[in-house]
Amino acid sequence: MFHEPGAAPNVGWAFMFSLTAILGAWGGGTLGQSDWTRYATKQMAPVPSQLIASPLTITVTAVIGIVVTSAARDILGGEVIWNPIYLLAAMQEYYGSNSGVRAGVFFGGLGLVASQLAISVVLNAMSCGMDMAGLWPQYINIRRGAAVMAVIGIAIQPWQLLATAAKFLQVLSGFGVFLAPLTGIMLADYHIVRQRKLKINDLYRGDSSSIYWYRGGLNWRAPVAFFMGAWPMLPGLVASVDAFTDPSWVGWIRLYNLTFIVGLAIGFVVFLGLNLAFPPPGLGEEAEFEPINDSRPVSFDGPSHAQFDGHHGQQEKTAPVYIV
Repeated sequence: MFHEPGAAPNVGWAFMFSLTAILGAWGGGTLGQSDWTRYATKQMAPVPSQLIASPLTITVTAVIGIVVTSAARDILGGEVIWNPIYLLAAMQEYYGSNSGVRAGVFFGGLGLVASQLAISVVLNAMSCGMDMAGLWPQYINIRRGAAVMAVIGIAIQPWQLLATAAKFLQVLSGFGVFLAPLTGIMLADYHIVRQRKLKINDLYRGDSSSIYWYRGGLNWRAPVAFFMGAWPMLPGLVASVDAFTDPSWVGWIRLYNLTFIVGLAIGFVVFLGLNLAFPPPGLGEEAEFEPINDSRPVSFDGPSHAQFDGHHGQQEKTAPVYIV
């Protein structure tokens, strides 16, 4: 099993597509990690998880999936069962539902349930809730944002994405078309353009007094760089999903197989170039966070995001809370 050669027509491009699928699947976590790292008490606290834990767990999980699927093909009669739920059912049927296999299927299913709960609640619902609360805090708090995400998650019918292994990988890889340019833009903005300097109070000001207000609250450089990084991948995405066999599409498909790498690079370079040509205001400025009490108190009966303390849950109702 471990010495069997690759069956793909072009192993090198198949390998790159596999990398793109994994990077695309984890791209959302890359963009949303600041939702959680902001709770760190030390500057270097997130490093072990990002440098060791994440790459190790992603690699081990992928390897185990390949080994288990390959072993099941040899043991269960030659069929490749990629869906772990179907695989557990096939195992139980093959071994006659004896007590040992029932226990194994139970703990395997329990692991799947725990994994999906962790991903759906922590990575999807809570992160989306935080972002939506930041965008519209007057009407949405973290809980309401998470509820909105749950409704949207059901509405897009994700079970349709699991119809076949090929479609599943195409969907995972397709995420990178949009996430890669965003990642490149954020890396360029923080590390190169801003030189890792932030004027914290201005991040919370929604008017022209903030250096991050740009033009009417929109930094036009970002959507331009995003579009330039995303559009070259779209033809390859369409060709891959629709399984085009015309040789004229090979180049687009191969570019799409490098989605995350190329998209990140284009977004990074274009955004950096636009900022060099058209420098935004406030470059080089930085300042620590200084609480400023506004005259508008926040009601605890309303949905404001400010009523939740990130470290200790909901604050006491006797404590005055103000919008900063």
